[in-house]
Amino acid sequence: MFKGIVRQLIFLALALAFSAHVGKGVRAREVQAIATSQGDLRALIERYTSDRESLFRTYRVRISPVRHARFQQFYEEWLDTLRKVDFDGLNEDGKIDYLLLQNHLAHELRQLALQQKQVDEMSPLIPFAKIILEFEDSRRRMNLANSVQDAGELAKMVKEISKTRAALEAGMEASAKPTGSDAVEIRPIRTLPTVARRAAITVSQLRETLKDWFTYYNGYDPLFTWWAAEPYKEADRALEDYGKFLSEKLAGIKPDDKTTIIGDPVGREALLLELRDNLIPYTPEELIALAKNEMAWCTKEMIRASREMGHGDDWHQALEQVKDMHVEPGQQPELIRKLAWEAIEYVEKHDLVTVPALAKETWGMEMMSPERQLVNPFFSGGEVISVSYPTDTMTFEQRMMSMRGNNIPFARATVFHELIPGHHLQGFMMQRYRSYRRIFDTPFWIEGNAFYWEMLLWDLGFPRTPAERVGMLFWRMHRCARIIFSLSFHLGLMTPQQCVEFLVKDVGHEPDNATAEVRRSFDGSVGPLYQCAYMLGALQFRAMHKELVESGKMTNRAFHDAILQENSIPVELLRARMTNQKLTRDFQSSWKFYGPIPATP
Repeated sequence: MFKGIVRQLIFLALALAFSAHVGKGVRAREVQAIATSQGDLRALIERYTSDRESLFRTYRVRISPVRHARFQQFYEEWLDTLRKVDFDGLNEDGKIDYLLLQNHLAHELRQLALQQKQVDEMSPLIPFAKIILEFEDSRRRMNLANSVQDAGELAKMVKEISKTRAALEAGMEASAKPTGSDAVEIRPIRTLPTVARRAAITVSQLRETLKDWFTYYNGYDPLFTWWAAEPYKEADRALEDYGKFLSEKLAGIKPDDKTTIIGDPVGREALLLELRDNLIPYTPEELIALAKNEMAWCTKEMIRASREMGHGDDWHQALEQVKDMHVEPGQQPELIRKLAWEAIEYVEKHDLVTVPALAKETWGMEMMSPERQLVNPFFSGGEVISVSYPTDTMTFEQRMMSMRGNNIPFARATVFHELIPGHHLQGFMMQRYRSYRRIFDTPFWIEGNAFYWEMLLWDLGFPRTPAERVGMLFWRMHRCARIIFSLSFHLGLMTPQQCVEFLVKDVGHEPDNATAEVRRSFDGSVGPLYQCAYMLGALQFRAMHKELVESGKMTNRAFHDAILQENSIPVELLRARMTNQKLTRDFQSSWKFYGPIPATP
């Protein structure tokens, strides 16, 4: 029986090897057949998405060299396959699909290179990572445990962590030679807080990976448990302590620290690549100048509203008055519900966009936890709007900041951004139109379109009072400020603390809310251009609106419906589709949607 099983396994391995070999030879013909029969690349992109998700589930550790090599091979193979498609034989939707996939693959390859650079920078802090990565790779291949060797590697890792920590604590170019049989040479390591913070996050991830590896064998293999259980506990404790050391001692972030922010600036070269991948043909410096120009317009409008409210040119006093226009504790959900339906009725009354009945029926609300409000002090939305407001666990000062930062005029300017016609309507339509394009989603479309509605409703007279204008202008200034402080940080021109002070002084944020905003911007949860995407994407949509609606070529409703039915893609490619622009496979961004950047006042 055993021999029969072996023969079956050998046959299966040969069959898989043969099919993989044949697959490489037929993929180009298969792809071309799909493109020819459909005209677009829906099926191809769906296949790519499924393959990519399979690899993500299989190669889970981002710093793994095995993962890096596998994904580089994957993206390069798909680029090679795409080049074999007859671009001119595609219909217009197919050409957009081609350019989307081509740009996506090039971007992913560049991201791999950037990630490798970051890994190289922190590798002196995590030399023991290779042991965990080899464990994970062995588990992924479903190898049997080598109990004695694995226990020895765990013990070795504990010593390597201790050695690395000693080298970091030494902090200078010197060497020390401890006595005893375990004597090792210690060479001091210097590091930056940004790299230390990145390494601390990585150590936490490696600790989870080691736990998954140990759990896979523990108990099921009694010999493994006998040898490895105690060494694993020691290794787990060493990783936990070392992660705390990196975070607290080197990065300078204490466990109860709610103010210190350690970012990870990417630099000008990386910003230029990100802008290129998002089809934004401006430099970081030009975009900062653009944002300052938009900020100057906001300030003029703030002063105009301030005068109407009786505060003269001191718009900060007008803003303080608006912040005090908040509801009592417990009444915020009812306010949000009323504001949501007000927005829905407004866009329908003015025939601005199609709102399906099911979209109006299927949105909900939840209250945001105090912990989450540390990084998101305002609303977030989609099918469920998450409402930020004080809870009974907050201090008096925190409660007042939360209520003042989520006042009625502020909320009236953001609820529709999060629900309808903003993020909820976007998500609803994205699930129903060209859903295969969701892999290409970009904040320049998602956040840019939601903020564009704030601009459009301003132009249509949605704010009825000076206080409501101040509420909308606050958010507009906020989006200008996001461009200025985030790009300046990544260019090395501002520190996180200077970013916080800028938001408090020049926009009027509450200090805790400003801190949360900057922490969210630089904690690694969003890309370096995410905060820029609100204003820049909105300006792109506004330029398209002027070109297609204000010119009389389309109605508001037809324009906005067409945007939602193309799904979330770079706005310049959306414009190319909606204006029937002739496309080539070597398409490059050239749309100066803002025109020449004026000198800042």
